[in-house]
Amino acid sequence: MAEREHDHGSGGQGSAGGRRDGQGQRRGREHVRVAVIGSGFGGLGAAVRLRRAGITDFTVLERADAVGGTWRDNSYPGCACDVPSHLYSFSFAPNPAWPRAFSGQPHIRAYLERVTDTFGLRPHIRFNSEVHSLRWNTDELHWEVETATGALTADVVVSATGPLSDPKIPDIPGLDSFPGKVFHSSRWDHDYDLRGKRVAVIGTGASAIQIVPAIQPDVERLTLFQRTPPWVLPRMDRKIAAVERWLHTRLPATRALRRGLLWGIRELQVSAFTKRTNELRLVEAIAKSHMRKAVKDPAMRARLTPGYRIGCKRILLSSDYYPALAQPNVGLVSSGLKEVRGSTLIAADGTGTEADAIVFGTGFNVTDMPIAQRVTGANGTTLAEEWKDGMEALRGTSMAGFPNFLTIIGPNTGLGNSSMILIIEAQLNYMTDFIEQLDTLGGKVALDARASAVQAWDRHIQERMKRTVWSTGGCDSWYLDASGRNTTIWPGTTGEFRRVTKRVDLAEYAVLRAPADQAAETAESAHAESTHAESAHADSATAEEAHA
Repeated sequence: MAEREHDHGSGGQGSAGGRRDGQGQRRGREHVRVAVIGSGFGGLGAAVRLRRAGITDFTVLERADAVGGTWRDNSYPGCACDVPSHLYSFSFAPNPAWPRAFSGQPHIRAYLERVTDTFGLRPHIRFNSEVHSLRWNTDELHWEVETATGALTADVVVSATGPLSDPKIPDIPGLDSFPGKVFHSSRWDHDYDLRGKRVAVIGTGASAIQIVPAIQPDVERLTLFQRTPPWVLPRMDRKIAAVERWLHTRLPATRALRRGLLWGIRELQVSAFTKRTNELRLVEAIAKSHMRKAVKDPAMRARLTPGYRIGCKRILLSSDYYPALAQPNVGLVSSGLKEVRGSTLIAADGTGTEADAIVFGTGFNVTDMPIAQRVTGANGTTLAEEWKDGMEALRGTSMAGFPNFLTIIGPNTGLGNSSMILIIEAQLNYMTDFIEQLDTLGGKVALDARASAVQAWDRHIQERMKRTVWSTGGCDSWYLDASGRNTTIWPGTTGEFRRVTKRVDLAEYAVLRAPADQAAETAESAHAESTHAESAHADSATAEEAHA
């Protein structure tokens, strides 16, 4: 872990462009310089970067009672990360003591708790403070924030709610009448004992392939409903030896080298996803070989073999998924769940299955982020309304008509093969420069992304997307919105994303000033012109006298 940040004291940045000690009041409401929404990797990372920039006048609004985001919410059996541990952590807070090559949920959540304490973030976090609404005040140039624990205003809002925060459960006819237990993978009911039960798992995404092998030995019968089979590669997990952990602790260069190698390998893989998709055939061969070792039945293998190019959907990692499916107490339904009749689950192909419990591994609201319905911008419309034809944001961060509002893990910032922490840190660089630009401009000021800049950026992204595996691979994935546009994935390397978010280009923004400041600036300009004219007249008169 990184050393503890020095406390900068209670003095922090005040209104945009000025400094103020502590948190202020504005028209009877508490006012902060920056309000951060969420305390997962994005929110905690933003808080650390604000502290490091000398800004302590900020608050983190968290709807739950603990930090961790998706790593707090997802505690299902077998929950783990599919990115190597040493790459799935902040560069400014390395953890030399990761116990495994791929960390489980408890270790990642513990890491985020340590980051919170190491950098002194707890005084800034308000738990149980779900954000109900955000509304831009054009006259005051600030955001009005309504939360479950009260109201406040903020010059800048950083939304770090993340795309994997609100579970998505399909609308299944008859589900309300099911007499057994029903829950989503991200809302696991640990008080319900699955032992000896008939359990139906709906979906074959990243969560489901971890849940199935974790619960299979304990349940009486497990039925997996599969609409589309995923591509699954072996999970090269192992315990990290004590000597490795010792080296990483005593010799930080070894830790940096390990992280650099993990990063470099994934950067080299990007072109296969974005330009040369035929190269992915070799990876498909590895996945098929992996399946053949565990699944001996040719008919079963045929049902488990995807009909699309690997990488079109998220590639999954597991060494025990296929062995679990081959067990006698597991059944595979090659169809989605269509209807529930009492305790009988009816698949789209008409087959019926009896169940005592239903576990939905059906993912999250990724392309229609719920927070967007609660954000009202300068034009009086919500972000959801502005995004009705699809999400788009300048450099994945700023939206036109929503001044001083930044998203972390916004549109087209997702990755298909690497660590999202790299993207998050790049966006935190952009956030820091955004606030510094406000200071440089001086006075009460806001930056609003120009619609032309947002549209140009989106056209650039969508043009690059055409040749990627996510567009040409022949699948329908959660990367795509209702109209078929990929508004989720970044079609390049993380190094490139870091470069394009290193600095804020003021040409891509409109500079807004409060009416009072604007009037004062105009008056000052007029006074300066008048003074200049009088001076010129006096100089002219003096010159005429001298000439006479």
